Amino acid sequence: MTQAYSLAALADYTCSTLQGDGALCFASVAAIDQASVNDLSYVRGGKYRHYLETSTAGALILPPELATNYAGSCLVNTDPYLAYAKIVALLYPVPRPAAGIHPSAAIAADVVLGEGVSVAAHAVIEAGTVLEAGAIIGAGCVIGESCHVGAQTRLHPHVTLAYQTQVGQRCIIHSGAVLGADGFGFAPDRGMWYKIPQVGNVVVGDDVEIGANTTIDRAALGSTRIGNGVKLDNLIQIGHNTQIGDHTAIAACTAIAGSVQIGKHCQIAGMCAIAGHLSIADGVIVTGTSMVSHSITDAGVYSSGTSVTENAVWRKNAARFNQLDKLARRVAALEKQLADLQNKDLD
Repeated sequence: MTQAYSLAALADYTCSTLQGDGALCFASVAAIDQASVNDLSYVRGGKYRHYLETSTAGALILPPELATNYAGSCLVNTDPYLAYAKIVALLYPVPRPAAGIHPSAAIAADVVLGEGVSVAAHAVIEAGTVLEAGAIIGAGCVIGESCHVGAQTRLHPHVTLAYQTQVGQRCIIHSGAVLGADGFGFAPDRGMWYKIPQVGNVVVGDDVEIGANTTIDRAALGSTRIGNGVKLDNLIQIGHNTQIGDHTAIAACTAIAGSVQIGKHCQIAGMCAIAGHLSIADGVIVTGTSMVSHSITDAGVYSSGTSVTENAVWRKNAARFNQLDKLARRVAALEKQLADLQNKDLD
């Protein structure tokens, strides 16, 4: 059963200012338009200001500008979303399986198991692998030879770590993720393709989260590296030898080709594509469905592509797009003729 906490205690826990009845207790949160008197909810911006008059939530988490005229009980915080996240983590702790090895797990004789490790049913752990203290290996996971899994890292069911993959401490890897599959490397050979052996590995830092069915290819040489604190959504493809800097976040369905260098504290939105052998500076934000075809050297917000429109309009615009080069040449020729005429008048 979820433990209830007083609003005063939650204020202390989130470094918020208490406004109203601190004795109110909460064990659950809910969306602002669905919350009952027993729930805590939040509003982080003026876009949802109208809910303040109609919400039946027992208390809210609000920014100072909204709390000023709010008559109910609330926690006042300059970052309501972060305060909400901390409260959710407190109220809904993730269950931890008991330490121990399921009888159906297949573990090589020389695997090193740290204190408090949990290995679930039908997991396979091959020779030379190290699981540090408190690591959790879900059902059906496969960990190849000579891998290393850091302390308190959790692999959800059916994660695959190919041989020599290294994962840091306190990481979360969701079901279906594959780390260390071969990079996409083939040399042309008389009309066919000769496979280039991928002899590197994947190295993941501490406090990384990797979403379901995300794939990170092993390096051709050296290491594909994921920095500390990186957050990867579901269904992301990361090519061989790519390097992702600390605390960068990447949303679902983004594809990153090989040998890309992405800086620290970047934000890559969903369904982006990043071409190979490019560099992206620290602090770059790339908006959704963008195609990054050249390196980005300065921090900032970058976009490409066009937004959705009616098909008939899109077809006309597409046709005109194909005429842009011809149009640009005509404009340049007209500008030259105009300049020649002006120069002739001056003479």
